[in-house]
Amino acid sequence: MGFAITGSSAADESSHPRTHKVFLLSNYILLGAASSCIFLTLSLRLIPSLCGFLLILLHIITIAGAIFGCAAASRASISGAKKFYGAHMVATVLTAIFQGSVSVLIFTRPLDFLRYLKTYVREEDAEMILKLAGGLCISIFCLEWVVLTLAFFLSYYAHMERGNNGNSTYAMRSGKVQNEEDIKNWPWPFQV
Repeated sequence: MGFAITGSSAADESSHPRTHKVFLLSNYILLGAASSCIFLTLSLRLIPSLCGFLLILLHIITIAGAIFGCAAASRASISGAKKFYGAHMVATVLTAIFQGSVSVLIFTRPLDFLRYLKTYVREEDAEMILKLAGGLCISIFCLEWVVLTLAFFLSYYAHMERGNNGNSTYAMRSGKVQNEEDIKNWPWPFQV
């Protein structure tokens, strides 16, 4: 996994490579933060309880969403990219909501949360580890909203670039008239 974008990727073809690179970087940071949360949860108890398993599952879904986002960004020039962006946005919104909820639970009721995790670590150490995981959950929550915003802009840019390729429907939708041919090709309702 590297940061260099080579070959004919969407960033090379589009006019917005910085947005694409920031999107990929945000997804890579999401991958690291979610995997760190998994290891922190496993450090509380090696074989997780049901609550710990659900917390690990949430982080696995976050990792899958970040990987899916990188794949969707690399397929921005393909015609089926709308499906990738739509699915990525829905998954990211859901995981962001759950990550925010978990972080609120961790910081408001850490001792109850530790009881549900059934940890073997001393209470003071377990609370510190749990608050570290809660801090990562907050950062994941914020990063997911950044990723959502960047995914929206990438989708918008891809849509606008597809529309600018000589398509007269772009001129009709945007209200811009490029030349007289666009006016003649408009589907006027009472055109004779």
